[in-house]
Amino acid sequence: MAITLSDHAVPRPPLSAWLSTPQAWGIVLLAPYLLVFLAFVIYPVGYGLWLARHPESYVALYNDPIFARAAVNTLIFLVIGINVKMLIALFLSGFFVQQRAWIRWLSVLFILPWAVPSIPTILSVRFMLNPEWGVVNHIIFSLTGDDGPNWLNDPTIALTMAIGVHIWKSLPFWTLILMTGRLAISNDLFEAAAVDGASWWQKFRYITWPSMRTLYVTCTLLSMIWTLGDFNSVYLLTGGGPADLTHVLATLGIRYLRLDQLNLAMASIVCALPLVLPLVYFMMKRLSR
Repeated sequence: MAITLSDHAVPRPPLSAWLSTPQAWGIVLLAPYLLVFLAFVIYPVGYGLWLARHPESYVALYNDPIFARAAVNTLIFLVIGINVKMLIALFLSGFFVQQRAWIRWLSVLFILPWAVPSIPTILSVRFMLNPEWGVVNHIIFSLTGDDGPNWLNDPTIALTMAIGVHIWKSLPFWTLILMTGRLAISNDLFEAAAVDGASWWQKFRYITWPSMRTLYVTCTLLSMIWTLGDFNSVYLLTGGGPADLTHVLATLGIRYLRLDQLNLAMASIVCALPLVLPLVYFMMKRLSR
């Protein structure tokens, strides 16, 4: 006679049979992080994509001439601003890596723009460029007797000033990163090159650059990703003006939010993804080598 047992009669293994004590504690400790990640990363990103799901939003965005100008300004910011900044940081890292007392004191002053918050530093530059009572035009008038230009009233000059402020604000950080790369190079290589009569350019070309090339490219890609989401340099200096001609994609979303056009704001941010995702891919590919 066959005896069959129901599912309720089969005893279930205890939880300890599935998870060890370290694994159970690992889940307990990871749970708060996962909840924060879901609440403050997954949900906002998913909600933003859901708001930008309508094709009509992208049609309206395409028909807005300010969007085309903002896309061009963003590309100019990335191509010119980032490359100029990283080249200056590369050569300044060779200057500040020297072991001299006065260079160390100068490096403290050099790092201040990056260490101080963006609002007081960039707003101070905006006040200095004021055409009526700014210190820059006051110096020009005292030296030449002529009134200085209206710096932030011309779109080309205003965008150039925004790029310059961005370089000035973030240059110390990338200089410090590249300094660490220089310090990791063995000094014996430079001593051997000096014995062979190598010039400073030959030392840089055959020793410094091959050793720092991966770090430099990775920092450039990371700086591009951060700059795409950075609105401080443009928004605090020009506010997107004059006539909304200096907007970038990051500040364009804020403009639409101020106009209560949430769908266009999210659509403008989604339009930056074709620029962000390839940069993230290439950066992670280089880091995984």
